[in-house]
Amino acid sequence: MRPLHLKRSFSIVTAIVLLCFCLPLAPAEGKTNPEIPATAGVPILLYHRFGPVVSDSMTVTTPVFDSHLQYLRDHAYTVIPLKLLVEHCLGKQPSLPARSVVIAVDDAHKTVYTDMIPLLKKHRLPMTLFVYPSAISNASYAMTWKQLREVGTSGLVDFQSHTFWHPNFRVDKKRLAPTQYEAFVDDQLHKSKRVLEKELNVKVDLLAWPFGIYDDQLMKRACEAGYKAAFSIERRHVSAADNPMALPRYLLNDRDRVREFGRIVGNPSQG
Repeated sequence: MRPLHLKRSFSIVTAIVLLCFCLPLAPAEGKTNPEIPATAGVPILLYHRFGPVVSDSMTVTTPVFDSHLQYLRDHAYTVIPLKLLVEHCLGKQPSLPARSVVIAVDDAHKTVYTDMIPLLKKHRLPMTLFVYPSAISNASYAMTWKQLREVGTSGLVDFQSHTFWHPNFRVDKKRLAPTQYEAFVDDQLHKSKRVLEKELNVKVDLLAWPFGIYDDQLMKRACEAGYKAAFSIERRHVSAADNPMALPRYLLNDRDRVREFGRIVGNPSQG
């Protein structure tokens, strides 16, 4: 695995954004918010769909999601942008606020627009939305380009890649010849990046692996396509020992109520 290098440090604009968003939700009166060292773990909370009822295994009902945000506020957690955590993992950001957590969403389901975004706006919390462009303005379950651009104006949402059409690389590797498979992977990685950058006028350099599937070959192709970090769905904290191209995330569902959610964002070794 070749090492990743950053071409430049944070810009002034990025520094301003981080200053605005990296604030504790509910700092205790008279107490400071200490920093955590580069060796400490940070949980990435991964969501997919919302709504009043559970429609599938990856639905978190809107009241439960609201309770998650309330838990973070009540216990003085700090929701940081995913890009700040990536810089931390790459050794470019030596420390993070204490009790840091990250919010991420895959797929750009329409309930992100109707249910999630209003709550994030209410609490002024940043999140990263991993998008596969083939569904946008095409699939009935997905957001539209207009909606994505609208939520982008809030300054809270960072748009990143989830490949172009969310393939199962394990299945495709079996059905395609080696050269065809490599071309297919490159197309999924490059096309998603290109379309998102054009449609949303953003810089795309992070990738969420569809179904959490990755291997050495895929990570190598992603690096060559210009991604500096990628994310799986392994249910544990991000640590300094993790490969930047396979950073873990907690895939949440509606059963992750207060007790389990507290275990996730707290010390994962304690039940």
